[in-house]
Amino acid sequence: MEDHRPATALPLGLPPVVRADGSPARALVVDDEQALAAAVGESLRTDGWEVRVEHRGRSALIAVREFQPDVVVLDIMMPGIDGLDTLERIRAIRPEIRVLFLTALDGHDDRVAGLRAGGDDYLTKPFAIAELQARVRVLARTAAAIARPDDARLRVGDLAVDKAAATAQLGGNALELTPTEFELLLLLANNAGRVLRRAQILEAVWGYDFGTESNVVEVYVSSLRRKLAPSTALSLETVRLVGYVLRVADAAADAPATADPGGSGAAESVARDGSDLRESAAGGGA
Repeated sequence: MEDHRPATALPLGLPPVVRADGSPARALVVDDEQALAAAVGESLRTDGWEVRVEHRGRSALIAVREFQPDVVVLDIMMPGIDGLDTLERIRAIRPEIRVLFLTALDGHDDRVAGLRAGGDDYLTKPFAIAELQARVRVLARTAAAIARPDDARLRVGDLAVDKAAATAQLGGNALELTPTEFELLLLLANNAGRVLRRAQILEAVWGYDFGTESNVVEVYVSSLRRKLAPSTALSLETVRLVGYVLRVADAAADAPATADPGGSGAAESVARDGSDLRESAAGGGA
């Protein structure tokens, strides 16, 4: 088996990258080659980063929610959920995260595919540690929590979400949210106007699919809907047999929401109260 581990090198000797709050920048390393992942993680630690290492796409999604990295170093060829699919799901959770593909796929078409899939940079194995450190630092310059703290704030209608502080305000008033409610609200706000399927929500917020018997999504959507009820600009709607969408009032009048590719082809039927939640769950598509 080819050895992809990087050649040993000294750190760049530059000041450590820090977040706006002064804490070390965070890097998540995801690679199923454990020795390589450990070496990459250690090289970033010596350069001042706080690092977490994972070896599977599914565990990486959990780490994105828990660890809240600024940069992800991501392999493509992994068992189970590969790097491209993992990136798509990361973007649904934290679209502002910078992602560097680190992979043995070195063909021109592979590079283009990785960048078109949403990767911010692409580095092939084998590689030099100094180059990896330099590329990750470049990505950090545009990471929301580091370079532009204001980008960590999201506004949709009269909803303001502070991603770094994990808080939200509606019409200037603080929303009291549990951690899971915040994650769900952030997912919906990041995808405002876009219908999210139940399976997508389960994967993004909880990290796995509870199965058709669980009504956990419906319970949390119902709770969020009550908390967003005072808004005149937003509505959290059920698209029967498809999923859920957070609509902005003026946008809702202009055009219907677009379901995510691969979603159900069922006709769109929207309910603004909770009456369709049980029907949607019974239909298996909500």
